Parts: sequence; C-alpha cells; structure tokens
Amino acid sequence: MNKKPVETIMGIVVLFVAASFLYFGFKVSDLQVVKGYTVTANFLKVGGLNVGSDVRINGIKVGSIVDLTLDNQDYIADVKMSILPNIKLPKDSVATIVGDGLMGDKFIKIEPGKSTEMLADGDTMTNVKDFRSLEDMVGEIIFMVTDNGQDNK
Repeated sequence: MNKKPVETIMGIVVLFVAASFLYFGFKVSDLQVVKGYTVTANFLKVGGLNVGSDVRINGIKVGSIVDLTLDNQDYIADVKMSILPNIKLPKDSVATIVGDGLMGDKFIKIEPGKSTEMLADGDTMTNVKDFRSLEDMVGEIIFMVTDNGQDNK
C-alpha cells in the first residue's frame, strides 16, 4: 500500500474539523450541568424528569437537575437542583414540573416568590406543584363534563 502524505494530512484535517464541530455543538446546545448552589424539592410525580434536565425561570435556563432519588419511607421523589450562584431564589418560590409541548422534554419551572428570605445551599423548596400528565387533565375534564351537578343530590 502506497500512502501519500497528502492523504494522511487530509485525514488529520478532517478529524480536526469534526472535533471542532462537536465542541462547538456542545457549547452552543447548553448541555453542560450548571455549577452553583443546590436546592432540593420533593414531588409525588416527576413524570419523565431526568438528571440533566433544565431548571428555568421565565424560559431562561438557570439550573440543572443533578440528582433524582426516591425516599424509602414515604415514596416521594427528591429532586436535587443546581442553581446558578448569581440567581437568588426567595424561600416562597414555587417549583413546577412542566413539559415543552405534548412530546417535549420535562423541566422544572420556577416562579420566584416575594419573600425577602432567600434559599441557601442545601435548602428544600416547600412550594411545589406535581407533574400533571395529559391523562390526568383529560380525566378531570371528563369528570367535570359528566358531573352535571350530580353531587348536589
């Protein structure tokens, strides 16, 4: 096999360009885990939330999910989030698990509260809203429609 130096150099250039695209794609896609202080929230249902999912305020990523565990005593999901250090959350903030559309990824949406006390590293959020699946919402609508005031009898 006769290998020409031009083919070897072109192969190295192609590998370098591919590595550059991968690095650029990783940086632009915002897949990095946010490094900051940790806050925990307890949910009954997490509905497809994963480690690495976003934590957002008004649609802007301010954190990441770093751990999901199940409490063996009461079977509640403990969700540990890492929040950017420059984002200070009031203690009465509300954490809700929502999705990007019907088939989109799940993330935690935080609605900042009005308290003057802020959450610190290791604190637990007490105001949470559990994930509501499409089946839950359809069931509620069917119940409302078929109820027709029957509970007054």
